Amino acid sequence: MPDAIVAEGLTKKYGDVVALDGMELTVPEGTVFGLLGPNGAGKTTTVRILTTLLTPDAGHARVAGFDVVRDAQRLRAHIGASGQYAAVDDHLTGAENLEMVGRLYHLGVKRSRQRSRELLERFDLVEAGDRPVQGYSGGMRRRLDLAGALVANPPVLFLDEPTTGLDPRARASLWEVIGELVADGTTVLLTTQYMEEADRLADRIAVVDHGHVIALGTADELKDQVGGDRIELTMTSAADLSTARHVLNGLAVEEMQADTAALRLTIPVRGGAGALTTALGHLAAERVAVRDAGLRRPTLDDVFLTLTGHQADEKTKETIR
Repeated sequence: MPDAIVAEGLTKKYGDVVALDGMELTVPEGTVFGLLGPNGAGKTTTVRILTTLLTPDAGHARVAGFDVVRDAQRLRAHIGASGQYAAVDDHLTGAENLEMVGRLYHLGVKRSRQRSRELLERFDLVEAGDRPVQGYSGGMRRRLDLAGALVANPPVLFLDEPTTGLDPRARASLWEVIGELVADGTTVLLTTQYMEEADRLADRIAVVDHGHVIALGTADELKDQVGGDRIELTMTSAADLSTARHVLNGLAVEEMQADTAALRLTIPVRGGAGALTTALGHLAAERVAVRDAGLRRPTLDDVFLTLTGHQADEKTKETIR
């Protein structure tokens, strides 16, 4: 399978701050590639370089067969992009927004209007198509923005945190659309702060930190790198949480994670159900009250935490672009 995106040694600095430090990516055609990383890791900078909005200080990249620097003008006709915020004109109708994008792509008046109607239907916006966008909900604006990125039928699509701020229903709807696009052969590079989103959509995932890739693989491969099971306990009080941390420290094969607000303790263990039985026995002996207890496999949140040293923040954006 040929590669739709290849980046080698991308470097970008903003003064003394290194945003990208030798970024390497390879994305096969017709797949979804997830780019995960903490705030300031360089995800958005990578997208901006690959979409010709920024020029790298070093390294090179090709997208859809075009060099992102030498062939920038020609490349723009072969890519679509949807950023963290819907780039739509509030004073135009949904149909007029899409027609305007078509005109910018030099599709002509007739084809732009035809493409607008096709996309309004595909994104379930026909009834709202002739209304000003200022009256759209957040989910509708997001769908319209993604539709705009598809006006020219680009073979490569860049989605930079496309579902930020959407409710679960709107997010699931957008996931379904992305799945349909990939089934039709579109290549998608997706940055996201939502671990569930990456797990659901991405064929392969790169975890990025300090401007370069620190782990690469499928979701299952990344989870296997973390290894082991997790005991997850919810306590009834802060005092019980503190006691549990002390009592169960010997069972943990890696550092335990405590959420003091939720009174939750996560303990990486070996031994599966046997380890859970042992943990509950120790807690009972110390008269520690447990509200809930369970055993689960690692999640992408665990991968993220283990590899980067902190959790993904779904409420903040990158401070370094």
